[in-house]
Amino acid sequence: MRGLLRRLWKGRASASGDGPASDEGDASVERWLVVGLGNPGPAYAGNRHNVGFMVADLLAERAGARWKSHKTHAEVTETRVAGVPVVLAKPRSYMNRSGGPVAGLSGYYKVPLERVVVIHDDLDIDFGVVRLKRGGGTGGHNGLRSVNASMSSPEYVRVRFGVGRPPGRMDAATHVLRDFSTTERKELDLNLERAADAAETVLTDGLEKAQHVYHTAQ
Repeated sequence: MRGLLRRLWKGRASASGDGPASDEGDASVERWLVVGLGNPGPAYAGNRHNVGFMVADLLAERAGARWKSHKTHAEVTETRVAGVPVVLAKPRSYMNRSGGPVAGLSGYYKVPLERVVVIHDDLDIDFGVVRLKRGGGTGGHNGLRSVNASMSSPEYVRVRFGVGRPPGRMDAATHVLRDFSTTERKELDLNLERAADAAETVLTDGLEKAQHVYHTAQ
């Protein structure tokens, strides 16, 4: 599955001329906003809670794009992902204040709610499993709680990366603020690739097709 998805992605990239691009100011462009959630700073970089940042970094790497600071208190890059105009973003606020940057970016770039994608960790999904949906609750996720409170509606697309429940009686907050285990790290790169592929499929083929492909595969 991984090889097939990578070949499909490379084919789309070759045909579309992926790479750094800016369509700012072009009202006719149906741009997407794709936001990875996490906590800023090296102390949090490898945490389970930062998997949204990891996937966003992978998407930027694929596009050959570089991050820059934005006045909405986020790191952004304007590029094309699989040929689709996208603003990739990572809020510079802490997780529980992610909503302000997401709402600010949506307004600044005039991206409607239906083209906003948020990538985040999910305790209620087994490690490495990718699930996609539009709307819904927060499941106790502080980043989603902040985004829901700041946006006009919770009906944005979520790319959910499973990190699993904490072992034993470990507190959920402690679990997500720890790095992936040695065993998990052996599969982490493959799973990040799958999550990035899923996000790309949402952009190119829509949520329903992405759900069919990635939910069926897992």
